[in-house]
Formats: sequence, structure tokens, C-alpha cells
Amino acid sequence: MNNRGLWVFVGVIALLVVSTGLYYNRLVGLREGVPASWAQVENVLQRRFDLIPNLVSTVKGYATHEKQLLKDIVKLRSQWGNAKTAEDRVKSGSALEGALSRLLVVVEQYPNLKANENFLRLQDELAGTENRIAVERMRYNDAVRSYSVALKSFPGVLYAKMFGFVPTGEYFQAEKEAAKVPKVAF
Repeated sequence: MNNRGLWVFVGVIALLVVSTGLYYNRLVGLREGVPASWAQVENVLQRRFDLIPNLVSTVKGYATHEKQLLKDIVKLRSQWGNAKTAEDRVKSGSALEGALSRLLVVVEQYPNLKANENFLRLQDELAGTENRIAVERMRYNDAVRSYSVALKSFPGVLYAKMFGFVPTGEYFQAEKEAAKVPKVAF
């Protein structure tokens, strides 16, 4: 082999090593993005969790005969706080969303409460938080999708097998009950 052939061979090997390193780093970044995105979902869920006691105590003064709904919300909030797995948090978070929706429908029956400045501020905070939750869930699903596509497409599939990368995280999916309109009976 002449000098030129040796340099071409060394160049090809160097190119393979560099491209492998770059793709490996890309897969690591995508893999780490999945739990980071989920952590942000939990961060915003925690914000909602923290707002609920204030909302409940504000409503309590006006809606004394809605005690069961308020008890349900407090119970669901406790379940979310005690949840150990992401799946448990998703389930309790979905149930909590339904109860909060019913609470906001109940509020419509109390004109003084609807005009209360503290309640209005809390309601706006909660609505903003619910929007943030939706955005963070979307970003989480995007992170799961990006990592999954990188693992399943060429040349990622080769690198994933070579370095032992496996799929992580599941897409967030709302509970089936979330598609139903909450019913509130008086």
C-alpha cells in the first residue's frame, strides 16, 4: 500500500470514529432529554398541587354544601403527593383534573365567589398552570418521539445496538375519562 492509500485508510477510520462519537453523543442527549422532560411535567404538576389548597379554602367559605367535591379534591391531591411512579402520578393527576373541572363548574353557581379577587387570581393561576401542564406533556412526548426515532432510524439503529441504547419513557396519554365532559349534579 502506498502512502496515499494509507492516508485514505486512516482518514476513513478517523471519519468513522468521529461520526460514531458524534452519533453516540446525540443518542445520549436524546436519552437524557426524556427524563428531563418528564421532570418538567412533574414540576408543573407540583405547581398545581401547591395551588389547590388555596383554591379549596377560598371556595369552602362560599360553597359549604359542596363538601364532598372539596373532600374528593383534597383526597386526590394527597394521592398525587403519595404517588411513587410516573404512572401513578399520571392516573391521580388525571382524576384531579376531572375534579377541578367539576369544581370550576360549581363555582358558576356562586356569583359572589366568582367576583372574589382571591378566587379570581387563584383561578387564573390554575388555568395558567393547566396550560403549562399541557405544554410540558407535549414536550415530553416530543422528547420520547425524538429519542425513539433516533433509535429506530439508520444509522441510529446500528449505534443503538452497538452501545446498548434502549427505548425509555412512554408517551403520555390522557385517561379515557378525560374525553368526557364532567357532570355536576346539584
